[in-house]
Amino acid sequence: MKTIPQVLQDRLNKHVTTLCTCWKITLRDGTVLCFTDHDKDLVIDGLTYKATVGFEASAVSTDADLRPDVLDVRAILLQDDAITEEDIVAGRYDGAMIEIFMVDYTNASLGKIWLRRGWIGEITVADDRFVAELRGIIDRLGQSTLGEVYSPTCRAQLGDSRCKINLNDYRVTGTITDVTDRKTFADVNNNADDGWFNFGKIRFLTGANAGIEREIKRWIQNNHTFELYLPMPYTVEVGDEYEAFPGCDKSFSTCKNKFNNVVNFRGEPYVPGRDKILKYVSHPGDV
Repeated sequence: MKTIPQVLQDRLNKHVTTLCTCWKITLRDGTVLCFTDHDKDLVIDGLTYKATVGFEASAVSTDADLRPDVLDVRAILLQDDAITEEDIVAGRYDGAMIEIFMVDYTNASLGKIWLRRGWIGEITVADDRFVAELRGIIDRLGQSTLGEVYSPTCRAQLGDSRCKINLNDYRVTGTITDVTDRKTFADVNNNADDGWFNFGKIRFLTGANAGIEREIKRWIQNNHTFELYLPMPYTVEVGDEYEAFPGCDKSFSTCKNKFNNVVNFRGEPYVPGRDKILKYVSHPGDV
C-alpha cells in the first residue's frame, strides 16, 4: 500500500491531473543524474530533473510472496552525453540506485508518489536505446545467505566491517610506464612483492579510464606488470595514473602472514573437511 500526501491525493481525485514521472540515478561514485518526462526541467529537493524524451518504465508487478518485482527501465541514449553507450559498457551504471516517483509538476513541493526504488541489474544496449533491469530489495535478499555457513576460508570481504583492515593503509599509487593491451600493463616504479596485488583492485585516476575499477588477476614483480581479469573499457596510455590495493585469497595463511589480521579471520581453517566426512572405517580401531 502506498502512502500519498492528502493534498496530492485531492489533486489525483480530479478529472484532470498534472502528474509527471521522475527518475533519480545515483552511481556508485556518488554522481547523481536526474530526469523527468515533463516538457520542462523541474527542481525537486534542490536537484534539477532534466526534461527528456524516451524514458519509460514497463508495467511492474508486486506479489505478496517473496518473488522479486519485475521492472524494466527503457530509454534512448541521451544526446547531451549524460548517459552514453561507452559509460554503460564501461560498467559505470552497474549497481547504481534508481528512484522513480511522480510529482505534480505545477507544485512539486506537494510531495512524491513513490513508484519504485532499486538497483540497476543487467543492462542491454541496441539501436541507440538501452534497457536496464531494476532489482529491488527482495532480489538482494535472495542473493544473501541467511545466517552463516562453516568454511575453511574467510567469509569477510577485505576491508569491510568484519575484516577491519583499513585498505587506505595499503593503497599504492603510480603511473603506467608500459602498455601491452587493455588487460596488461606495467609500472616499472612499483616494486611490490610478487603476487601482492593478486585478487586486488586497480582504479585509474587519470586518462580515458579515470574512475573505473577492475579486479587484478595477477601481479608479476619481475616485470612490474598488472594482469586484469577483464580489460579496461578504454585504451590504457603510458602516463595514466592509478591507485591499486592488494587482494586476499581468504586463506588463513594470507590473513596471518600478509595482513597480520588473524584476530578478525572469519573462517574455520581447522574444521574437518569433506575428506574426513566421507572417510569410512576400514579396520577395527580406525577413527
